[in-house]
Amino acid sequence: MKITIIGASAGTGLATVTHALQRGHIVTAFSRTAATIPSHTNLTKIDGDAASASDLKKVMADADAVIVTIGTKKKKATTLFSDTAKALISAAEATGFSGTVFIVTGFGAGSSANYLSFFMRIVISLFLKDQYRDKTVMEELISQSTLKWEIIRPGMLTDTIVSDGYRVFPDLYKGIPIKKISRTNVAYFLVKEAENPTLLYKYPAISQ
Repeated sequence: MKITIIGASAGTGLATVTHALQRGHIVTAFSRTAATIPSHTNLTKIDGDAASASDLKKVMADADAVIVTIGTKKKKATTLFSDTAKALISAAEATGFSGTVFIVTGFGAGSSANYLSFFMRIVISLFLKDQYRDKTVMEELISQSTLKWEIIRPGMLTDTIVSDGYRVFPDLYKGIPIKKISRTNVAYFLVKEAENPTLLYKYPAISQ
């Protein structure tokens, strides 16, 4: 299948590119620095701005699935996530995109904020409050759109390579054990869902 990955040049995005290629998919990697991604015969690299609908139209039109793994080092007053959501919706409408969009936010966005551990509540409050506020807006925009979507909320991301799988929590509940998870395992989950979406219109949390 044809998978477009937005935010593809580092972190979870790059791990997802790697895994999707390993699975034999045709991948379009979209990022401000897509040229830095190692080349592959099934890979097309396109530089662009995730918050630009005109840029996104170029990589969504022929895709079967779009995976959004954007991130930013900007911790204050960012609107990257909500701006990207608006651009995605606009680009999808313009191109007639009918595939599924997989949006990676984080555990602590939207209603999951009420289920954070004490430690993560403090971390987000002190360092990531504006990011998570904008991720919440992103979730609201996507969920209210006409897109087919899944919104994925991983726990704290790590670069550890693990082989013992991951846990998926489709619903929130008191004491939900969301801990760290490797970017590699997030990538495994994203590609698996792209191949066969089982959690449409849900907000699965994932953890090690």
